[in-house]
Amino acid sequence: MKLQELGEFELTKLIREIIDDSRHPEQAIWQDLSIGPGDDAAVWQGNNHLQIATTDTMVQDVHFDLDTVTWDELGWKALAVSLSDIAAMGGIPQYALVSLSLPGELESESISKFIKSMTNLASKFETAIVGGNLTSSLRIIITTTLIGYTPDRVLMRSTARDGDCIAITGYAGTSAAGLENILGKIALDSSCQQVLRRAHLQPTPRIKEGRILVGQGVKTAIDISDGLIADLNHICEASGVNALIELEQIPIHPLVKHNFHNCLELALWGGEDYELLFLASEDTINKAKLAMSCPVTVIGKTTKEAQLKRISLRDRNGSFVPYEREGWDHFGKKFSRAKNIRS
Repeated sequence: MKLQELGEFELTKLIREIIDDSRHPEQAIWQDLSIGPGDDAAVWQGNNHLQIATTDTMVQDVHFDLDTVTWDELGWKALAVSLSDIAAMGGIPQYALVSLSLPGELESESISKFIKSMTNLASKFETAIVGGNLTSSLRIIITTTLIGYTPDRVLMRSTARDGDCIAITGYAGTSAAGLENILGKIALDSSCQQVLRRAHLQPTPRIKEGRILVGQGVKTAIDISDGLIADLNHICEASGVNALIELEQIPIHPLVKHNFHNCLELALWGGEDYELLFLASEDTINKAKLAMSCPVTVIGKTTKEAQLKRISLRDRNGSFVPYEREGWDHFGKKFSRAKNIRS
């Protein structure tokens, strides 16, 4: 079967099954592994604490276009996406490795801007860039690897329970709106453009918020990279629960709500917001909300009741809204919109 027929998530499942079959439980290296493939990062028992590791790759003309992004923005985002994975586990980042495949005709000044922006972001989170690799290539390929730790425990996808409230930090759909603006699909004033562009190209990883979630007793979280519904589905599948989302409660930035008629679609399926989607009891979420400086919004609940889909969407009138398959898929449809949803 071709990868475009199999799809990203089934391919991930296939790879995970092969890796699981290769395990040797009698070996110490496998005994120390806490979380392998299938979460935002891998986790294993170190000498004094749990170690966390993640890696991400960005490919020219797949994840970015040099005609629409600056080298400063590219450096920031390349590191931010991996920092966000550490945040989603409730971890603390420490060291980064950066591997670059670059065409020889690139100007060294461009790479200097790229690395300086990356180091500026790293310093904000007390993270050191300690090495990597360089190769020549016909197109730009950027791979970042982040190593972090946690002194206590990690947030996971597989720990949601029946009756948990579903909450999100910040706003959903702002990055997707920024992309639509960058691609020239909608004209906006300069101040609005700046806000949306930064949301898409220079997101702020929720490291502090992830640590707060751990401290307040939250056990389940993921970062929104593939899209709110797609990432919630990852949690539901890993935890064996269903979810009911109240569309009226989805937090959408006022600039997006005012300027984009498809703002709800962007919020549900746009992705790359790198906000934290987390699940816990109502009391636990209220405590976490009070401890955070960013907005936190409850958007639904989990249930083990039978549903037509693992995730159901309900509008302001109490009616269930049908939708197509959602989210980003590297080998299939990149962005499926729900035909029947309107903001």
